[in-house]
Amino acid sequence: MFVITGVTGKVGGQIASTLLAEGHKVRAVVRTAAKGEEWAAKGCEISIANLDDATALTEAFRGAEGVFLMTPPNYDPEPGFPDAERNAAAIREAIEMAQPEKVVFLSTVGAHVVEFNLLNNSGITEAMLRTVSVPVAFLRAAWFMENASWDVTSAKTGVVRSFLQPLDHKIPMIATKDISQIALELLGETWQGLRVVELEAHERYSAADVAAAFESALGTPVRTEIVPRSSWEELFRSQGMTYPLPRIRMIDGFNEGWIDFEGERHTVRKGMTELSEVIGSLVQA
Repeated sequence: MFVITGVTGKVGGQIASTLLAEGHKVRAVVRTAAKGEEWAAKGCEISIANLDDATALTEAFRGAEGVFLMTPPNYDPEPGFPDAERNAAAIREAIEMAQPEKVVFLSTVGAHVVEFNLLNNSGITEAMLRTVSVPVAFLRAAWFMENASWDVTSAKTGVVRSFLQPLDHKIPMIATKDISQIALELLGETWQGLRVVELEAHERYSAADVAAAFESALGTPVRTEIVPRSSWEELFRSQGMTYPLPRIRMIDGFNEGWIDFEGERHTVRKGMTELSEVIGSLVQA
């Protein structure tokens, strides 16, 4: 039995679907019964649990050959990341009580960075998982190529507004299907203690590369327009954010280069999917 959290998202959903197709038993962890209906119809056992509910998570993790763990994104965390701390404590208790055979945690590039930024959320979870008594793997994934889905509508008008800058500055990116593939491999492997697997595409990409991929996919000119750093806080607050600084500092980290992988470049695993393939799929969706 494999237990999948985040099953309603791209990565978790791809993992669950592949495991089912291969004949494995899958338990999908969802927050409400309604969110589990689709996966029950596909053959999953359903477990209803929030990530801050240690009792429910214990039952969800019990008897698992492997747990794929995702924590929900919180782009507007309160100071001190209390949600992440609360979730981490509950997850740790559940792991210790249920004793799954292994845990694969979808973490992020830069989770090890101590500089204040939004990715400290994943760092908190990593710190907790270092203390559990079962084998754990951190799958530190690069910037999702699918983040470009936010830009599809504007790209069709001929412009992509970019927070990534300078426009030719390349950062590590990865496609969700490559993340899912490596996560599946890890769930099928056996090890002791802690593993850290860092993952990006074969090449790095810039904001200019994203615009070029849109231009190719759409067959029409697409230019890139920088969103001035001085406007970010006001813009994010106008979009409903209360605590925009962690998100701002995360983008700074990518732009300034201090958010990157912990290991040497040659040790980072490489996905096979190119940015053009992902952008093409987004445009056609």
